[in-house]
Amino acid sequence: MITTYHRPQTLEEALTLLTQPNTVPLGGGTLLSQPTTDSVQAVDLQALGLDSLTKKGNDLEIGATCTLQSLLENENCPETLKTAIKLEAPINIRNSATVAGTLVASDGRSPFATALLAMDTKIEKAIFDHSKIEYQISNIGEYLPLRPTNLITKIILPLNTKFAFEFVSRTPADKPIICAAVTQWGSGRTRLALGGYGKSPILAMDGTEDEGLEAAARNAYHEAMDEWASAEYRMEIAAVLARRCKDTL
Repeated sequence: MITTYHRPQTLEEALTLLTQPNTVPLGGGTLLSQPTTDSVQAVDLQALGLDSLTKKGNDLEIGATCTLQSLLENENCPETLKTAIKLEAPINIRNSATVAGTLVASDGRSPFATALLAMDTKIEKAIFDHSKIEYQISNIGEYLPLRPTNLITKIILPLNTKFAFEFVSRTPADKPIICAAVTQWGSGRTRLALGGYGKSPILAMDGTEDEGLEAAARNAYHEAMDEWASAEYRMEIAAVLARRCKDTL
């Protein structure tokens, strides 16, 4: 439950507010609007200009408060990534959910987080230290397991890659039981991320070539059992999806 609402006009003001206990950033509001008994202060980020979408060289720089729908509709958004975004949430949620908020709240079933993990996306965070703002950039693989509380300001997506995404779900409205995302660079470097299970997507492979992709998919899911599927099923289907991704690159 939101007990206090702040709408700072500068990033410095927002970062100062966020150092207070029980204070959280408010982007699209899709998470904080859900009923809860916890009392929090909300810091609305809408006035900070963090919703830009800019292509710089081989990267797409996505502001933290850019909505999923804005990213989906952007001409520079990879077509295959759009599939993952559509699976992440229906359009009414995509119109308000922000890319940073979606990433912060994601679990292992998130197609969006799985895709970003495969693409080795960079996360820019802002820290207010000794009266000045400092920016830190980390790989998404470093960010997801820990989810530090630093404010995300930007997500940097590589565009000079080949990207493939495959999934299996019970119904078109459900998030995937299993999804596989593969990114390949011109050098041959290949990353495989798997989603559909656990607290975070799994980075199953990051190698200099795509040999062993199917084996890596099987190995990553050898204990991935829950109410949605057995580990054996996930192992076999993940290998199939990884092969499909490889064939479409």
